[in-house]
Amino acid sequence: MSDSQLIWEGRVNAEWVDYNNHMNDAAYAIVFSMALDSMLDKIGLDEAFREQNHYTAYTLETHVLYRKEAVLDEKLDVFVQILDKDEKRLHLWMEMKNESSELAAASEQMIMGMDQAAGRPAPFPPALVKGIEALPHTEAEFRPSMAGRAIGIKKK
Repeated sequence: MSDSQLIWEGRVNAEWVDYNNHMNDAAYAIVFSMALDSMLDKIGLDEAFREQNHYTAYTLETHVLYRKEAVLDEKLDVFVQILDKDEKRLHLWMEMKNESSELAAASEQMIMGMDQAAGRPAPFPPALVKGIEALPHTEAEFRPSMAGRAIGIKKK
């Protein structure tokens, strides 16, 4: 990952381990969701901001790519970078790495700012724009090769 920022650190919990003795696929989504919450807090979209401004963010789409098994108590770090953005949406790339810095999984996400009072999409308030600008942004030519992939079975 070119320019990214650490946004979440943790360990594989016992309740995340499945019958294959590694982290269940749903647990990867939980970790990426917690990492997204951490990132939102970092840019200023924390609980106090949501309550005071009646503004939040919704996840529109998520893709998870599984690359390496994670086992009980293994340390995991999640890094983020912004692939693209407009006035109310962020296209994010997150990488989950193990304690050996190997890629365990990646998540590509699209989130959108929401005016909770109106129940409609809304541009990011200026206070959040400042936080968003502080996150690493990736130029199109440096996007991760796995970003933007479609799911499907290749025909021979």
